[in-house]
Amino acid sequence: MSTRTARIRIATDWLTDRAIRAALWLMLRLPFDARRGLAAFLMSRIAAPLAGWRNRIRDNLALVLPGLPESEMRRMQRAVPESMGRTLAELYSGPEFVARVAREPLQGAGVPALEEARRTGRPVLLVTGHIGNYDAIRGGLIARGYRVGGLYRPMDNAFFNAHYVAAISRIGTPLFPRGRKGLADMVRFLKGGGMVGVVLDQAMGDGAMLTFFGQEALTALSPAEMALRYDALVIPTYGIRRPDGGFDLLIEAPVPHSDPETMTQALNDSLEAQVRAHMDQWLWTHRRWKMPSWRRDA
Repeated sequence: MSTRTARIRIATDWLTDRAIRAALWLMLRLPFDARRGLAAFLMSRIAAPLAGWRNRIRDNLALVLPGLPESEMRRMQRAVPESMGRTLAELYSGPEFVARVAREPLQGAGVPALEEARRTGRPVLLVTGHIGNYDAIRGGLIARGYRVGGLYRPMDNAFFNAHYVAAISRIGTPLFPRGRKGLADMVRFLKGGGMVGVVLDQAMGDGAMLTFFGQEALTALSPAEMALRYDALVIPTYGIRRPDGGFDLLIEAPVPHSDPETMTQALNDSLEAQVRAHMDQWLWTHRRWKMPSWRRDA
């Protein structure tokens, strides 16, 4: 990257961050539910068209659900950014958000295994995707006294990343950035009997080609590999948003230990089932089915 290009990139990132900060300042002046509504409106009506997300949503849906009616396609182009906006507002509303999820019951076949792991100090990987609010489980468990950390991918925009990490830290700590040091700290936390929330549904260049919605999708094997190495439970978890503004905190049965590919495919299948049940709550703006360069060349 040339010096001029780098300067333009820095200036663009700074201006983008200023705009985001201004929107966040306005949003945070409102009560919790009202700020979620405003964020949903701004994300769907302003950010989505400017960022080209509506086209990305349409392309992804056309790839994996080619028979989707046009009316549903248009609804999804509005509803998905609305869900993204609500999630952003919740993540920047740490105390109010945690108070909301703290009073929600834990549901699902995996609750007894989770409670037993807490009692015995067994490591746990809480695996989720960008559906509903991916931090609802972490916040809800921390509010109940569980030792839960979170693995996150730093944002490309360094200006935005600084206050984003500060915001999600108000939901709970520790947090571990992807990278050598963050992963080393996370492993120490796990080996000490901690639980770590991991978001799995991003295309990872070093991942394996597994399936998601019937299409090949690069998927990281590292959660399953760590589970096998450190005898950790792998539990699919989801914070699904309800129409009344609350959340269903879903704890599924642990994925049986076998081999990394089989375990990770089971996680993909679990997430797919949740996405099919709550289509407009998943992040369809992701390049989830991105092919590596060597596959595109072939």
